[in-house]
Amino acid sequence: MSPLPTLAAEMQAAASEIYLLDAATLEVVDANQAARLNLGMEAGTLHGMDVYALAPGLERAALAALLAGLGEEVGAQVSLRTRLRRADGSSYPVRLCFLRIVRDGRTLLLAIADDLSLEQAAARALAESQARFDAIVRNTPGLVYQFVQHPDGRIDFPWLSEGCSALLGLSRLDLQRDATLFERLILPEDRKGYLESMLASRAGMSAWNWEGRIWIDAWKDVKWINLRATPHPVDGGAVQWDGIMTNISASKQEQQEVLRSRARLAELTDHIEQVKEQERARIAREIHDDLGGNLTAIKMALAMLAARLPDQQPALLERANYLDDLVDRTIEAVHRISLDLRPTMLDLGLVAALEWQAHEFEKQMGIACIFRCPEKEIVLDDDHATALFRIFQEALTNIAKHAGATRVTVALRRQRAHLSLEICDNGRGIAPADRLKPHSFGLRGMSERAKALGGTLSLSSAPGGGTMLTIKTRLAAPTESKQEHRQE
Repeated sequence: MSPLPTLAAEMQAAASEIYLLDAATLEVVDANQAARLNLGMEAGTLHGMDVYALAPGLERAALAALLAGLGEEVGAQVSLRTRLRRADGSSYPVRLCFLRIVRDGRTLLLAIADDLSLEQAAARALAESQARFDAIVRNTPGLVYQFVQHPDGRIDFPWLSEGCSALLGLSRLDLQRDATLFERLILPEDRKGYLESMLASRAGMSAWNWEGRIWIDAWKDVKWINLRATPHPVDGGAVQWDGIMTNISASKQEQQEVLRSRARLAELTDHIEQVKEQERARIAREIHDDLGGNLTAIKMALAMLAARLPDQQPALLERANYLDDLVDRTIEAVHRISLDLRPTMLDLGLVAALEWQAHEFEKQMGIACIFRCPEKEIVLDDDHATALFRIFQEALTNIAKHAGATRVTVALRRQRAHLSLEICDNGRGIAPADRLKPHSFGLRGMSERAKALGGTLSLSSAPGGGTMLTIKTRLAAPTESKQEHRQE
């Protein structure tokens, strides 16, 4: 009896499972080490098992038909997919490839099994990942897309999500056929910014973030959209962006409404301040003219009465002198209240008013206050001059309360079409957190007054320590009506 054929040494050491089968019975004649290890069976156990025992899922008729297609030609091959069963009862997917060979005049089949476990696991993972991606895209408010710009300037959209029609009013097929349709949706005044941001993203390979308006002809409507995408180079020198477009019309409308509301609030605040200053000026004039005049008349009358008192009544004379002193103190109080309401120095111009306030601050607080202005007079309308004066007053009040300063330097300068007022102190300075305190109304009030003048207010560290407050406003000539009112 001739010995049973065996696999060649190269096949014995192969990584794939290789089985040598009897062509007539389909029984295992030999199996390599990879097959034995995967199945968990010894060579003796495998010997004599037919292919249907190894792969219980195979149908005899289907396999017979497949093998019949091999014919008698040596080297012909056919393949199928099935599952092999291990000794422990578990199974794994394989691709079985059958080849007809002849060994020592005996017709044999060579069955090569490639384990598909990793391939199927990868396919399942890919399918799950694709399913998750599809779910995310379906639930993403907007359009997920891929955009490519080629070296010659051509553009296209290789992939677009279902949100294309809802956002842009264009179908995916329309936009993929002609990618320039998207650029044509952008309003002309926003198109330049779109192209510049795209070129900047390409040049620096940085994130592309753009906001702009598009016209949807189908709905006769303008939309605000936000585009965010990440670039990366692709074959041929092209650049591809993967990103998302979203409709931000609602948030833009809210933002614009907030800006309009703030503008209206600023106008109202400015109007209230103007009305308040006018009312202060009116009350100051009435106090000065009416009360001041009456008090002066009372003082004169008291002087006349005191002169007629007989010397024999010292008590009455002492009482008259007391009343005269009381009237003097009242006149001083009226004068002080009038100045607080509306300093008469403002009628002499801003430069004179600021200089006077600096001297008053130095006299009252004992803090040296130096005022410098290269010009003797800077002509402003009443509202402008009053607002700057009030900012100056508030700044000095803050210095007196919080700075712990011993010296204040003030500089007023005309700079072409702008006016600059700098107030420096040598105090402890202001911490960033102090500017954000919820009740720091002094700083907020000064800032709002500056904004109402079309200017800015900034805080910084002063040279040598302390704080520098700088107000810059537009310099406009006083209106005729206000000049006339001032002359009156």
